[in-house]
Amino acid sequence: MRRTLAALALPFLALAGVPAAAADRDDRKRKQTITHRQDQSSTAGSPDTFTGEVRIDTLFAADATAPYSGAYVTFQPRARSAWHTHPAGQRLVVTEGVGRTRQWGGPLREIRAGDVVWCPPGVKHWHGAAPDSVMTHMALTGVRDGQAVTWLEQVPDEQYDGRILDEVVRDR
Repeated sequence: MRRTLAALALPFLALAGVPAAAADRDDRKRKQTITHRQDQSSTAGSPDTFTGEVRIDTLFAADATAPYSGAYVTFQPRARSAWHTHPAGQRLVVTEGVGRTRQWGGPLREIRAGDVVWCPPGVKHWHGAAPDSVMTHMALTGVRDGQAVTWLEQVPDEQYDGRILDEVVRDR
């Protein structure tokens, strides 16, 4: 029915100065799309931005209508990101295991499956797996002016282990 209405509207759009190809292209933009698992990419985390074994399964890239990307990131025990910031923020949904995260100047925090972490724009932080657990999170990362992340220095073992802090904070 929708296709029939679009076909009927094309002559009127042409009279109004809208080319038929543009009208058809706009109609396609409004259609639901599916990206099948076999068409999604999986890469190893770069040693420039991660410590330890990390796998990144890209779900989708940011675009003009949805200025955020999505990925599953799996950290093996003790693996972690480098310190970094996000100009438009990042939301992490922990889907498996136990992890750790820390905001610059704050306490080391434990995160578990089901927890949701909000990393505000411009806030320096890191996240990764606990010493004895694999941890996977879905990362929904905002993009501002074409940029999603600014990578900073690596997280040394002393910061990861919390040896320079008083304790690991457990929110339970």
